[in-house]
Amino acid sequence: MKRILIFLILTLFSTPFFSQEYRTENDIHYYDEKMNASDAYINERCVLDVYVPKNVKNFPTVIWFHGGGITGGEKEIPEALKNKGVAIIGVNYRLSPKVNAPKYIEDAAASTAWVFSNIKKYGGDENKIFISGHSAGGYLAIMVGLNKVYLNKYGIDANKLAGIIPFSGQMISHFTTRKERGIDELDARIDEYAPLHFIRADAPPLLLITGDREKELLGRYEENAYMARMMKLKGHKDTTLYELQGFDHGGMALPAFPLLLNEIKRIEKLKK
Repeated sequence: MKRILIFLILTLFSTPFFSQEYRTENDIHYYDEKMNASDAYINERCVLDVYVPKNVKNFPTVIWFHGGGITGGEKEIPEALKNKGVAIIGVNYRLSPKVNAPKYIEDAAASTAWVFSNIKKYGGDENKIFISGHSAGGYLAIMVGLNKVYLNKYGIDANKLAGIIPFSGQMISHFTTRKERGIDELDARIDEYAPLHFIRADAPPLLLITGDREKELLGRYEENAYMARMMKLKGHKDTTLYELQGFDHGGMALPAFPLLLNEIKRIEKLKK
């Protein structure tokens, strides 16, 4: 586990990248027309935004799932990731209580499959797709990345992801999923809706980032620490855990973005 001091994070965050033009496309449906026509809520909610570099080839892509406890929130292109040489895909997904698990996980997988099928058209490299998000978004990212069933539906091996980078994501069953099933908030479960249930040695590189353990939600740091330990015991060779000292659950995202960008650069070098 790596504990990160504030001044180091701020130094990383201030590091310049390069000037590049970008273009944005909004509200692209990631399910097909038949699916959209069959369900008004899917048609309304299951859309994504694309932010891509212009006149560049083979750039990496970050799929970004917003937070909000799976009960709220809206897709976003994080400012901290703009103009950094990467494409960003901001995803909306269906929310509880209008739908229950696993519908929102299925949406996360469907949007990820859309990226695999389409990013090359924008100039991106389908071998450089990273999946990430904050809080509930981090939970969705790691569920899609570790439980191979969701992407297998689209003929995609989850191991094709270049990296999984959840920001303060739940590693046990998400508290909203437990609430849907009448399970108490403090009744921790490692079941089919828990990333911890799907630890495996052959997973893509995994970067776990949380806020300060004394400022985070409930046991969020400890869940991630346990995930890191279990992945390593399982034989996974590329799991890293960062604890951002002094930052709470909401505040940890800003200093985490430079770590995400550094991870992308690290993995790109490994692929060369």
